[in-house]
Amino acid sequence: MKKKLAIITSHPIQYNDPWFALLNREGIVEPKVFYTWSQTKTEEKFDPGFGKVVKWDIPLLEGYDYKFVNNISTEPGTHHFKGLINPTLINEIEAWQPDAVLVFGWAFHSHLRCIRYFHKKKTVLFRGDSTLLDETGGIKKFLRRIFLKWVYSHITAALYAGTNNKKYFLAHGLKEKQLLYAPHAIDNARFQEGENQYLQQAAQRKKDLGFSEDDVVLLFAGKLEQKKNPFLLIDTLKKIKDKKLKLLFAGNGALEKKLKEAAKADERIVFLDFQNQQAMPVVYRMADIFVLPSSGPGETWGLALNEAMACGKAVVASGKAGGTIDLVQENVNGIIINDNDTAAFEQLLLKALKNKDVLTAMGSKSKEMIKRFSFENITEPLTVFMNKL
Repeated sequence: MKKKLAIITSHPIQYNDPWFALLNREGIVEPKVFYTWSQTKTEEKFDPGFGKVVKWDIPLLEGYDYKFVNNISTEPGTHHFKGLINPTLINEIEAWQPDAVLVFGWAFHSHLRCIRYFHKKKTVLFRGDSTLLDETGGIKKFLRRIFLKWVYSHITAALYAGTNNKKYFLAHGLKEKQLLYAPHAIDNARFQEGENQYLQQAAQRKKDLGFSEDDVVLLFAGKLEQKKNPFLLIDTLKKIKDKKLKLLFAGNGALEKKLKEAAKADERIVFLDFQNQQAMPVVYRMADIFVLPSSGPGETWGLALNEAMACGKAVVASGKAGGTIDLVQENVNGIIINDNDTAAFEQLLLKALKNKDVLTAMGSKSKEMIKRFSFENITEPLTVFMNKL
């Protein structure tokens, strides 16, 4: 008999829902997702990071059972603790009679309430990707550690995303035996199927932008916000004057106006508006290198790295992004930037401007390495754990 797993998460997102569908398709566990931000039932929401209403252009509610639970918050959203208040949530979960509950994130009223309520009543699993990378010292650290140890004392086990996330859980009282390695992943197949078509479309879009095949194109894709540190890329182009070096920004956000002002004198820098999911496999293939220069705080992983690697791209990432340590091997598939020290990055660019084969080789390594970060590798440890209940 299949074990029933109630999954509590805020809203449909492109990084989780394909995994929910796979979990259901595997037929070993019976999942049901309880969405606590009921206002996103239309699959669109205002994203403050992009500064616009976002509706993903891929299906997010297919292949698994789900329920939007009424959220009575007067200011609904995931930006504050009282943004998700669902008075009927626990009763609805109880009525379904699961063997275990999996809670995504504790920092919302309803989610923390579920964790506390089901403690010692059901197996309580937790998914979060926090790290210690932005942790500061002093009394705030001491008090936060005490509070988080109390929170995590209510869970049975945590699904950790990677090295930095594991260190975080261990620092807050969880034991090795309570940790299940479930690597952060994206739908690798969606970014790889139709490769030839994507390459043709990317070549045409580059041509339309005035890029040539000899150019070395850097890509920044995401929210144009402080923690992403996008100005580092403009500063890099100021140091390397070669006309073959191009920079493509894909996204919108709070820093957009300032970035465009800083870049207006450099014709090598091009801006694209927010690109939806169906366009991203093409956008990544327009570039030779994907760069995630995040300075934090709050860059707990950086799933755009996964996407770029699935598209066979060399990657350059800040050590301040939680996933960098797991995804980037120095001088194998990319370069790691530490404390805004871009010397190694600049050397790579100078080498690539003479011979792009170095980037092609790195991109091939990325494509090979990303196979280890898949939905299947999240599913396996969870199903093994559930079968033991």
